[in-house]
Amino acid sequence: MRAAGFSEPGGPEVLRLMELATPEAGPGQVRVRVKAAGVQPFDCAVRAGWTPPGVTGDLPRVPGNEFAGVIDQVGGAVTGQAAVGGTAGQEAVAGQVGGAVGQEAVAGQVGEAAGQGAVVGASSDAMAGPGGVTIGTEVLGFGRLDAYAEYIVVPADQVVVKPAGMPWEVAGGFSAGAQTAHIALETLGVGKGHTVVIHGAAGAVGTIAVQLAVDRGATVIGTGRPANHEYLRGLGAIPVAYGEGLLERIREAAPDGVDAALDAAGGDALVVSLALVADRGRILTLVEHGKAAELGIRVTPPSRSAARLAELADLHTRGQLRVHVRATYPLERAADAHRDVETGHGRGKVVITMD
Repeated sequence: MRAAGFSEPGGPEVLRLMELATPEAGPGQVRVRVKAAGVQPFDCAVRAGWTPPGVTGDLPRVPGNEFAGVIDQVGGAVTGQAAVGGTAGQEAVAGQVGGAVGQEAVAGQVGEAAGQGAVVGASSDAMAGPGGVTIGTEVLGFGRLDAYAEYIVVPADQVVVKPAGMPWEVAGGFSAGAQTAHIALETLGVGKGHTVVIHGAAGAVGTIAVQLAVDRGATVIGTGRPANHEYLRGLGAIPVAYGEGLLERIREAAPDGVDAALDAAGGDALVVSLALVADRGRILTLVEHGKAAELGIRVTPPSRSAARLAELADLHTRGQLRVHVRATYPLERAADAHRDVETGHGRGKVVITMD
């Protein structure tokens, strides 16, 4: 199969098109023929030489931990029920680790899901599970690495049925940003009547977080470049420009104070958050993980699951969650996709497509 990987860490130029062996689904797993895969700052950190916890093995390494595609093989001994269109099967917890690269960074997420599987099957020809997923089912999902490839194998409880109306490029880049935003707001306890600052609000995670916070009844202050302010207003945020005087501008926009802050930008954004929010337990960074413990602030806990992903996909289906894909790149241009993400100032999501 074709894949975009690297044999030694480095800049975007080390990502090259490779021919690798097509993986086979083992017990408890499904193989997905990938149609699209999201690109995250986390992936750039992997390419640059960072090894996510739990990842072993020799190079070459293929980045990518979110994807969408079509199930073409089901391993044996897979039990449970699929999460389909807003209804959830057995919830599985996946590890999550952030990789900070550039501005408006998303939290990288890794880990094998635990617990009961999402489908049932005994072979590559097997019909999967009650309610459920079969060979040919269109899905979106998440894993550790390996999504920049024509095929990926993941535990069966890390995929959910793709809503029929969700475009492939949206589905491929949906899991990381949507789940990270949902987990972050849940961790911060953002709800009705609260005022929350979201830094990097036009980025992949920020776009989702703004909408989810507004839906919870919160007032959202979204920081970003002036070019993105109209976009942020459309999402329901009060836009505030980056740069000198940011603290004063936010205080002017939120005269009654700020209850929580979600930092998807790092640097000065975190400094401003510390000045705005008295309770450091209500500041969460997706970027400055190395400073979190020292400062007493939060990072996203390991809570990705098929149940959560299905709930968020259902919100998209019902028109309650917009996703902006700013650029798509073919697999052979994965290096250009990384260059795009590493500019750190783009609006929405970058996605790799397989055909």
